[in-house]
Amino acid sequence: MDVRCPAWAPPVLAVQFLTRIPVPGTARLSPAQVSAGLVQAVGWFPLVGAAIGAITAAIALAADALWPALVAVLIALTVEARLTGAFHEDAVADFCDAFGGGWTADDVRRIMKDSRIGSYGSLGLILALGLRAALMLAVIETMTPLLAFLTLIASACFGRLLVVLLMASVAPAPQGEGLAKDIGSGVGLHVIVLALVIALPGLLGFALLEPLALLAAALAAGVFVLWFRALLIRRIGGSTGDCLGFAAYAGQLILLLAATVAWP
Repeated sequence: MDVRCPAWAPPVLAVQFLTRIPVPGTARLSPAQVSAGLVQAVGWFPLVGAAIGAITAAIALAADALWPALVAVLIALTVEARLTGAFHEDAVADFCDAFGGGWTADDVRRIMKDSRIGSYGSLGLILALGLRAALMLAVIETMTPLLAFLTLIASACFGRLLVVLLMASVAPAPQGEGLAKDIGSGVGLHVIVLALVIALPGLLGFALLEPLALLAAALAAGVFVLWFRALLIRRIGGSTGDCLGFAAYAGQLILLLAATVAWP
């Protein structure tokens, strides 16, 4: 059986994994080809993130012409949640529940698998989503439409790039499930290089207009990855899919925080 993945499959699998957009052709792939393709698909995550960010930004800016900025932001986030299936928001809630309420590694893993949401998950999701909405509101109200558009694209791209870097630096947790367990061990230097190149379209415009903000975000993200890696290894021995989803959301917040700092 041919387990080589067709060249078109990785970007398509990345779209299928990160969104609810129907994509053709994947049904023809064998399970072995899907597994092989998903490793390469990780390198396409930043570009898919940039596309999601472009849709969110376009809706937010278009709605801002008709409604108050806060309403526009909430409309954009609602559409994005439908587009992605609230993929990362679900991970944020699961992560906060598990690491907030779990004392042992087994407790943490058990809580993350539980579909119910507890107080830690509720509070974590409310604060994360509220902070993102507030930062998007600041972006729309204080930046030109072009810079706001590029900033929102860059934040979505940056968050998915952080996922790739975390997958390469933290091994899957023992008894873990999902993306981290299935393909995390296959993400190496070649996937990181691919992700960095693929991220350029999503980050370049923002980098040209706000180089200091991007540098600050990169430095803050480096500190976050080091801290997060140590936390995951200490608490559960590695990473899981929910941990990666939490990192993606954190990456978006990091860049938005850097972009909205009142620089001296």
